[in-house]
Amino acid sequence: MPSFSLILLVLASVPPSPSKDAVPRPPPPPGMRVLASAQEPEVPLQSAEEVLQDLENDPGENPEATESTELEEMRALEGATLDPGAKPNAEVLQSLRRLGVANPLRLRMLDALEEPTFREDEETGELPLITDLSNFDIARVQARYDIPVEMQPLVAQYIQFFQGPGRKWFTKWVGRSTRYLPVMQPILEAQGLPRDTVYLAMIESGFSPSAYSWAHAAGPWQFISSTGRQYGLQQDFWVDERKDPIKATYAAARYLKDLYSELGHWYLAWAGYNTGSGRVKRLMDRLGTNDFWAISSPDEKGLALETRHYVPKLIAAALIAKHPAAFGFSEGEFVYEQPLDFDEVKINDATDLDVIARAAGVTVTQLQDLNPELRRWCTPPASARNPYVLRLPKGTAHPFAENFARISPKERLTFRVHKVKRGDTLSQIALSYGTAPEAILQMNRLKSVRTLKLGAELVVPVPAGRGGGGKDAAGTDSALARKVAQARRSGVTVLRPEDEVPAGTPRGPVATGPIKTESISGRKRITYGVQSGDSLWAIAQRFQVNVDDMRKWNNLTVRASKKALKVGSVLYVWPDNAPKQVEERAGTVIAQRAPAGNAGRPGTIHELAAGESLWSVAQRYGVSVEDIKRWNNIKDTTRLPTGLRLVVRAP
Repeated sequence: MPSFSLILLVLASVPPSPSKDAVPRPPPPPGMRVLASAQEPEVPLQSAEEVLQDLENDPGENPEATESTELEEMRALEGATLDPGAKPNAEVLQSLRRLGVANPLRLRMLDALEEPTFREDEETGELPLITDLSNFDIARVQARYDIPVEMQPLVAQYIQFFQGPGRKWFTKWVGRSTRYLPVMQPILEAQGLPRDTVYLAMIESGFSPSAYSWAHAAGPWQFISSTGRQYGLQQDFWVDERKDPIKATYAAARYLKDLYSELGHWYLAWAGYNTGSGRVKRLMDRLGTNDFWAISSPDEKGLALETRHYVPKLIAAALIAKHPAAFGFSEGEFVYEQPLDFDEVKINDATDLDVIARAAGVTVTQLQDLNPELRRWCTPPASARNPYVLRLPKGTAHPFAENFARISPKERLTFRVHKVKRGDTLSQIALSYGTAPEAILQMNRLKSVRTLKLGAELVVPVPAGRGGGGKDAAGTDSALARKVAQARRSGVTVLRPEDEVPAGTPRGPVATGPIKTESISGRKRITYGVQSGDSLWAIAQRFQVNVDDMRKWNNLTVRASKKALKVGSVLYVWPDNAPKQVEERAGTVIAQRAPAGNAGRPGTIHELAAGESLWSVAQRYGVSVEDIKRWNNIKDTTRLPTGLRLVVRAP
């Protein structure tokens, strides 16, 4: 670890630091979640190498994954920088270089140390540039904090870390903090906590509502599920209130207040937030002291390295956040976010965020940013007696109310919840509800899916009326059509039905049993020997046939299929006969000459399945409803019988 004399990063000229009561500088969150969540059970600290390996294996593509990646990346860097025994390999060193170990500020270090320091202005309370942490008298600033702050060796080391390797995260989160300090600090104060307790949220998440840790802690205060529920944070299919910066701050205030009452000192309460009060209390009783620095000594066993570093890390963050210029940060390094400000409206039913955004004249991204607790692309089910309170950008509540009242119910989507069963695929679910796979993915904030998780729940957007829910029977300008178009623009992709893997399909090598090929009456027949782990779907995939045909060829009912899959039994497959058999299935593509009812013209034929509409068929084949009506001489679309054979490609 670098010595004090080598890590002081000083700038040639820095603007004065604002006083304590000036516009608060958002606490530069220590770039990562070093510790498990405040309430998490003790977990061994990962090495820098392990964390970097995890990041390479699962980089994540959504905002939550990005935030989590940043937290874990800085966590790895912190461990490598502050752990004297760390021996980073070449991979870790490469990461350190990428994260800013060679920050340009270091190139100016020698020149900066030659410059005279500023004299403190007693009238404005500004601190001069601090060039020697070992001789810094912290008593000069203690009165500016309502939490205890003191200079300990680990505090100084964390200051140095934030000045150097962790600088890019620190400046980013200082900029973000101006969004949340104005709403979080009054809540803490009203609940009887010091306002500066807010810096705990900084070292937990960097003030990020979307932060999600490897230990499954979520939100700006990094609650694990059980503790979040204990303190009133709802977590269900629709919402995760751990991510709401206001609701989670109320919960954190109550939890920290309980910890303080139990342990008697804020340092101990913070440590308990990280590791649990029981572990801290046992150590206090065993050593007979309530001195955090005594129980966190490296000579004492009981607290994990993460917890021993937690308190000094928070103190260091608070010191720099209020006096950035004194610790070598220039004003130009920060990009401050606007304070969180919003209107609130009451929503009486599950409503598509796209509809709300259009009525309010804002974007869906703005809605999601103000309502990070929402887990779906719609608001939760609600009623006039128990409405859902939604936040809108400031000044948009009135136009929203006027515009929303004008939107016809037909132009909205209703919602159903589908629990994934064994054998389900996305295309089958969409077909059964008369909706589109893209719309299901969009509503559940998914980009693509090959296999659905057995037992998972999906929000299924359903058109108001089976014809597409739009302005006319053809589905023109329908809510579902807009949802599909929106999903495609946002990068949602749908696999072909034949490429989907049914839910519950065993993983690993399947359908690898022995086969016997023979010719029966001029037709190719394969005899397949069932192996452990086989399924009808896997066997059908191997021979490029479908499951329904497999059942027909072997005289199997759905119930009898399980018995037929006993190890050692045999199944017959007629691969050459598959195309003809596929023609018999409702809802499948058939390449043949159209029947007389379709004017005898060649084209691609689709047999209408139960629950399908002209709109859903048109979406599937990339044609318009008007085309299908014209090709099939259809006048009335209100009653289309199941099994109707339709030309769905231009003759």
